[in-house]
Amino acid sequence: MQTSGQKEQQRIAKLLARAGVASRREIERMIAEGRIAIDGVTVETPATLLTSLRGVTVDGDAVKDASPARLFLFHKPAGTLTAAVDYNGRKTIYDVLPKDLPRLIPVGRLDLNTEGLLLLTTDGELKRQLELPATGIERSYRARAYGDVTQEQLEDLIEGVEVDGVRYGPIDANLERRTGANVWVEMVLTEGKNREVRHVLEYLGLQVSRLIRTRYGPFVLGDLPVGGIGEVRQVDLIQFRASLKGNKAKAVEEARSNPVAVKLPQPKPVPQPDAEVPAPRPVRKPPVERRVTLARQNRREDEATASPAPRPTRAPTQAGAVAAAGRRSPAPRPSPEHEQGGRSSRPHRGRTERPAKAYEGRETRDELATARPRTPRTDGEQATAGSRPKRGAGWAKAKPKARPGKPRKPRA
Repeated sequence: MQTSGQKEQQRIAKLLARAGVASRREIERMIAEGRIAIDGVTVETPATLLTSLRGVTVDGDAVKDASPARLFLFHKPAGTLTAAVDYNGRKTIYDVLPKDLPRLIPVGRLDLNTEGLLLLTTDGELKRQLELPATGIERSYRARAYGDVTQEQLEDLIEGVEVDGVRYGPIDANLERRTGANVWVEMVLTEGKNREVRHVLEYLGLQVSRLIRTRYGPFVLGDLPVGGIGEVRQVDLIQFRASLKGNKAKAVEEARSNPVAVKLPQPKPVPQPDAEVPAPRPVRKPPVERRVTLARQNRREDEATASPAPRPTRAPTQAGAVAAAGRRSPAPRPSPEHEQGGRSSRPHRGRTERPAKAYEGRETRDELATARPRTPRTDGEQATAGSRPKRGAGWAKAKPKARPGKPRKPRA
């Protein structure tokens, strides 16, 4: 069924997709199930042309006209799929996106291990306009790859290259820096074919380990955090779409020189409940045994931390006074305690006093001289028993007598 009017007629699936009901394929499936009607009449074919969604219902609910297109910038994390559902159970971008957003359609795709800028829109027509190679919108990538490549090899890509029977358009590639065995390469292209950057770098003998998309037309990734999302202002979006309808070269130049900033959503303030003052906890006294133990411990700590009592000073002795005067003091006489076999009350450092018993049974030299006076001996007089005292420390050893009947040998 067709409806005449002044506005341009469009397929019902396209209008419903722009209104955010579902994708075109899903809408075609809903039409086949008889869930969509116009003024109560069930739509039988997705080729039905309309100028507006007036009178269109989905499952009995009226559909509002499409609102102005919105464009979001999303920092896609690595390891997420650019798909609505994955039957293998892998994580998708919709598992990371906030749940309070409208229905969003990704512009193009990024591989599972590719990260960076991904555009999301509510309008299918804007999505198609951004994806077409005819519009010439540039995409910028930064790739970290293992291997060796020269700037001359990268400059040859400006003329395009054919890899495995697939022809890739001009690529503006530059060598950023080297980090050990890896190189960082910046690439700018306009086609965005499936895995184009990886296939071209593998053709040059490089093994890509990380790939980041940093720009899509005038929209740059900037400081958008991983997993973060921001919305493009309507003024900037309208100007960008107007430039696409005009001169293509002028639109590309404006996209390079005037990057569009995004408006990041502000976090909603979380109401904080009134802080309740906690009731003071009752002080519980320890049991008697523990109190006694604590008292002993505190007393020990006080004794350990207390300063020691001053040591009493003694009056200087006579020997000390003589030494202080510069004269040599005589050796002190042994105390009566030594004679009695005890110890001296005077402390000694590093040595012990020998008891008086060690002197018993010994006679001094003076005592020997007074008890047994020595008789002088004349020449030729033989020494007799008792004429001299016992052999002591000051006596020389007596010479042995010659044996009778055996003459002594003369010395040589």
